[in-house]
Amino acid sequence: MIRIGIIGGIGSGKSFISKLFKSPVFNADKEVNILYKNSLVCYKKLNKKLPRFVKTFPISKRQLIKAIKHDKNNLKKISSVVHPLVRKKMSYFLKKNKLRKIIVLDIPLLVENKLYKKDDILVFVKSSQRKIISRLKKRKNYDKKIVVNLRKNQAALSKKRKLANYIVDNNFSPNIMKKKIDTLKNKILNERNST
Repeated sequence: MIRIGIIGGIGSGKSFISKLFKSPVFNADKEVNILYKNSLVCYKKLNKKLPRFVKTFPISKRQLIKAIKHDKNNLKKISSVVHPLVRKKMSYFLKKNKLRKIIVLDIPLLVENKLYKKDDILVFVKSSQRKIISRLKKRKNYDKKIVVNLRKNQAALSKKRKLANYIVDNNFSPNIMKKKIDTLKNKILNERNST
């Protein structure tokens, strides 16, 4: 199984690029949303750590945004609850797909939380500032201050770029990007098969 980790800054289009590989994708953000909606365990732990903010189940993103705005250290508290639960889901995903040729890991903190292995293929997605901002503004809970806090939490982009095996320029139309990723996927498969 070839593991491809998609890395890059917030709003660079990692989830869009992940889907273009047409392989099973582990999308950490989606999994987190599912936890907020369905996991009582997650709710109880967050309620214990942030009783002033997390008061109702299912957990609303608004509560968490308030908590982070109130004190940026609350982001660490949220992460300490959410990350172990997401890791569990990730190991289940890997087991379930162990016979697949390629799987894709779309995890915003893949590098920061050391969730990648030495022989994973890391693909860095770069995008223009203008495109990033227009993507972020389309998000439901867009908030400038939160974006600043999240950015601080993501390892410096230059460091991620250095770690990457490939860099994808995500500044083109969806059709061009589809072709780019098809080419990259074939290249990865060929390289792995020849080693």
